[in-house]
Amino acid sequence: RPYKCGQCGKRFGEANPFLAHQRGHQSQKSFTCSDCGKGFAWASHLQRHRRVHTGERPYECPECGEAFSQSSHLTKHRR
Repeated sequence: RPYKCGQCGKRFGEANPFLAHQRGHQSQKSFTCSDCGKGFAWASHLQRHRRVHTGERPYECPECGEAFSQSSHLTKHRR
């Protein structure tokens, strides 16, 4: 993965996701969690974070029924 973020070290295989990631670091944190005050550059990241407070787990494993707050966690579980 040739693209490495200078601020957090995350690596990317393609330029577009890397550039979008960097915008997240540079952008003003316009979206703030009303429960804990944590700020986010993207509304979708705030929405995902809110599940920490609500306990929502919308991604359910069809094989065992375990539920997850993020789709990536379900994907990792199913491997």
